[in-house]
Amino acid sequence: MRILFADDDPDLCRAAKVLLEHEGYDVEIADNGADALDLAQSGEYDGMILDWMMPEMSGLSVLKELRKNGVHTPCLMLTARSEVEDRVAGLDSGADDYLSKPFNTKELLARLRAIIRRHEVYAPDVIRFGDLELDRGSMDLRCGGESIRLGNKAYRLMEMLMENPHRVFTIDQVINRVWGWNNDTELNLLWVTVSQLRKKLASLGASAEITAVRGVGYSLEKGKTADDAEAST
Repeated sequence: MRILFADDDPDLCRAAKVLLEHEGYDVEIADNGADALDLAQSGEYDGMILDWMMPEMSGLSVLKELRKNGVHTPCLMLTARSEVEDRVAGLDSGADDYLSKPFNTKELLARLRAIIRRHEVYAPDVIRFGDLELDRGSMDLRCGGESIRLGNKAYRLMEMLMENPHRVFTIDQVINRVWGWNNDTELNLLWVTVSQLRKKLASLGASAEITAVRGVGYSLEKGKTADDAEAST
């Protein structure tokens, strides 16, 4: 699982990285709010831990922007603030939980596990976009009574796109989410996977289509249906 840890204290960041990696997490560090926002916008993380007070942007501002943009990654807010109003503000802005500084490392890990677990429980079994359905349990892609079983990589890519329709993902974001790391070979695999998914969508007669944004990446858009095409002629 991938975790984003954002705090402007370099010693705390180093300690948190060691702790979380020891627990099996893949950890990315940000030391200011602007970088945290840029990283978190990808939606590639299973959880994020944001300090309230950071340079450039506060953790609260980062969280508000992410939620406004449809990024629902579970968030644990770190704060030295003890006022109830401040905690309420954090929760109302989209935080899943908060932890006061200084904190116990066992409690940090327990709260992180809890917010990730709750997010997994609440995730719908079936994702829908237009006339298209993706079943998380069976990895079946369905449309109009027809169904195709997807392989692991194709499923992960389709899940990413259907969870965030109309959003353009960069090539690096797609590769990091689907394959976990980036190299030239994986780029070729991405092209093949996208091509295969486009063929599957066409064979199902789905109105959704994977659109390439030149020099940027890919998005899932609603294309024309057969009825739309007939009406426009």
